[in-house]
Amino acid sequence: MKARYQYRFYPTDQQKQDLARLFGCVRVVWNDALAICKKSKKVLKSGDLQKLVITQAKKTEERKWLSEVSVVPLQQSVADLGVAFKNFFESHNGKRKGRKVRSPRFKKRSNNQSARLTRRGFSIQGDGVYLAKIGVVKPIWSRELPSDPSSVTIILDCANNYFLSFVVDIQPVQVDAKNQSIGIDLGIKTFAVMSDGGHVKSPDYSKLDRKLRKQTRKFARQAKGSNRREQTRIKIARLNNKIANKRKDFLHKFSTRIVSENQVIVLEDLNVSGMVKNRKLARAISQQGWSEFRSLAQAKSDKYGRDFRVISRWEPTSQICSDCGFKWGKLDLSVRSILCVNCGTEQDRDINAARNIEKVGMGHRHDSKWARRGDKTVETVGHAGRVRQHTPMICQESPFF
Repeated sequence: MKARYQYRFYPTDQQKQDLARLFGCVRVVWNDALAICKKSKKVLKSGDLQKLVITQAKKTEERKWLSEVSVVPLQQSVADLGVAFKNFFESHNGKRKGRKVRSPRFKKRSNNQSARLTRRGFSIQGDGVYLAKIGVVKPIWSRELPSDPSSVTIILDCANNYFLSFVVDIQPVQVDAKNQSIGIDLGIKTFAVMSDGGHVKSPDYSKLDRKLRKQTRKFARQAKGSNRREQTRIKIARLNNKIANKRKDFLHKFSTRIVSENQVIVLEDLNVSGMVKNRKLARAISQQGWSEFRSLAQAKSDKYGRDFRVISRWEPTSQICSDCGFKWGKLDLSVRSILCVNCGTEQDRDINAARNIEKVGMGHRHDSKWARRGDKTVETVGHAGRVRQHTPMICQESPFF
């Protein structure tokens, strides 16, 4: 299995200049190769592009400074462009699963910068890492590398932080699971509600979010190209980093606990890209990191030898009683507690949905009943003791479920 181990490092002033030159050369090579592909209206082979934008470009007066950096990251930049085009074509031809991938775009100086080195361009020397034509940098080794890395990516984020990201081989971890399975219902106020009745709240981002909004408004008023605008941009990037790090720490800890304690993990396939189109909930949904949690849980399930399952987003998990299987239909989001008119059990909306997610994921379904609306209403208990009106359903046997 492949995994990434990332470490922060603090380069010297001279190394910062050398890294800035490296990032600039990598960016120029990518943009030149992309411009050639767009002009010719076809994707050339990686070897042909390298000859044009690296080998022949070094002989010209305009690009002779490409010789000042290692050729390895330049070659990897061209290779990455080929992979980007491949993903783009396979995505639009239906060969690649997931969301549609956009075509490669030109790189900007203001975005995150990166350069990838293979074994020919770096080596680990004691506590330091030698980078070709950069020198030895000393990362903060927060944990040991499990094996010799096959490549390393030098990263400079928008907040001017430097990182080394190593690709290494890891072995699966053998840990006995305490529980057979668990279903997880993701939400906004409560990040996750488990089928065993457990609740997990997400961190509070409100204080950082207020500061971020204030700096964003300030950034919009400042003159473009001014030094104060650049200072504000860095402050915004650092605030975004704090929010991202806080969220990442929470998601890593929670996903590790869930995967290590359960043999089968079941989630619901949420349409996050469609949900964020709601302007009232877009910011709150984006801060939760549901997609990131799913990716982490799936990757750690492979590492721990667990069974990770995702059920269809069209399963009516919030419309069926998890005890008797009676289907009461769609409910308003304000209704947080439901009194089943069939079995008389009062169900918490989120826990009931988590239990249904687990049942569907494990292949155990109730003999649920389709329903149509009747003419009378009964009272059900809403959130915080409020009484809400609910329309009962007339049971009708269904061959489904």
